[in-house]
Amino acid sequence: MPPPLILDPTTLDFSHLLADRTQIARVNPHRYEFALVDGVVLLDQEHGLYAGYHDVREDAFWVRGHIPGRPLFPGVLMIEVAAQLASFLHRTLFTNTGFLGFTGVDEVKFRGTVAPPSRFVVVGRGIQLKPRRMICASQGFVGSTMVFEAVITGMPV
Repeated sequence: MPPPLILDPTTLDFSHLLADRTQIARVNPHRYEFALVDGVVLLDQEHGLYAGYHDVREDAFWVRGHIPGRPLFPGVLMIEVAAQLASFLHRTLFTNTGFLGFTGVDEVKFRGTVAPPSRFVVVGRGIQLKPRRMICASQGFVGSTMVFEAVITGMPV
């Protein structure tokens, strides 16, 4: 049984971006194939809530090999999207912290598959937000179906 929702992804307004790919690139250092966040639609700094998405495309770099004839968005990339969104929150709150690297990924559950073309939406909440450490709960969705959850820990490196 899925956990309680951090927030309901069907309530998000995808027509109003708080940050597009260009604005995200001003905050996060990821580039080229690994700039995985396509848009940020919620950033509530006071409550540590955030939401964004990655559009899973049929021409993505991993499609040809994961799995031929039935491409599935890799779980490790679901984790990476969640981490990049958590990094966006952290680097927005604490602007001079440097690159935010993974130090842990816990309580990971994959609850469904993600296939192109689809929109993978991640919602998250900061559990601990300090300049030298961030812990965020994350949930990933396709439509209203939760397909992923994890707790992401990061520190400036």
